[in-house]
Amino acid sequence: MSAPRPGLSARSRKFVGTVLLVFLVLGWALAAMALAQGRVTTLPALGQFVAYVVLGIGWIVPAGLLIRWMQRHDRRSETL
Repeated sequence: MSAPRPGLSARSRKFVGTVLLVFLVLGWALAAMALAQGRVTTLPALGQFVAYVVLGIGWIVPAGLLIRWMQRHDRRSETL
């Protein structure tokens, strides 16, 4: 009988991922607000539009990768 492979269980990954997701969203929102108040207001209209789009939906990619990691199945020991 082989030992189980090391790594986080699905339950642990979901807990850690949820905490990280909350920090990601809060951190992204604070950074977006800081950038929008300072640098973005000095850009031309098209630049502002692009900046607001990126700041508004840019958090989706890292959140999606984090959610994919959270949903992975547990590694199981290989049996014959």
